[in-house]
Amino acid sequence: MNKLKELEKIADQIKNCRICRQNKSGLAVVGEGDPDAKVMFVGEAPGKQEAKVGRPFIGRSGKFLRSLIAEVGLTEEGVYITSPVKYLPDRGTPTGDDIAHGRKHLNKQIAVIKPLIIVLLGRVAAQAVLEEKISVMQKHGEIIKRDGRRYFLTIHPAAAIRFVKNRAVIKKDFEKLKEIVDTF
Repeated sequence: MNKLKELEKIADQIKNCRICRQNKSGLAVVGEGDPDAKVMFVGEAPGKQEAKVGRPFIGRSGKFLRSLIAEVGLTEEGVYITSPVKYLPDRGTPTGDDIAHGRKHLNKQIAVIKPLIIVLLGRVAAQAVLEEKISVMQKHGEIIKRDGRRYFLTIHPAAAIRFVKNRAVIKKDFEKLKEIVDTF
């Protein structure tokens, strides 16, 4: 299987998905990175900046995320960055329906990439991937093993930007992530 071609096929499905585009705006933000990534980062949904250009995590929280990725010794080119919701939601936070539908596309991407660890950035990512509501502030820094996969929970970078006290939380979580990644 050619992973890049499979991911391109999924991207085309997303761009042509009538349900994904319903009540959304901007370009599709399907994700980017290495098709053979050992680490996949899953966020929430594209923001305005991302929807303008079709790339994930390029605004303020994205720059912060990318700096954290570099701090743990990973490269942007060596990871895969995406979100369950592939279009900018009209009302900001994705609805439960947005999340449930986006999960279908995200699961296809995960099945192709087969990362060793999936980093869930915040509540929406955890809900989309694990199909349950989890208090990320209580469980951050933990690994959840399920269905033969490992998931690492942390807060969304936007929460660390909005609330200064959360910066120490996410930085500590990324230090734990570095320890995990160093074992690969």
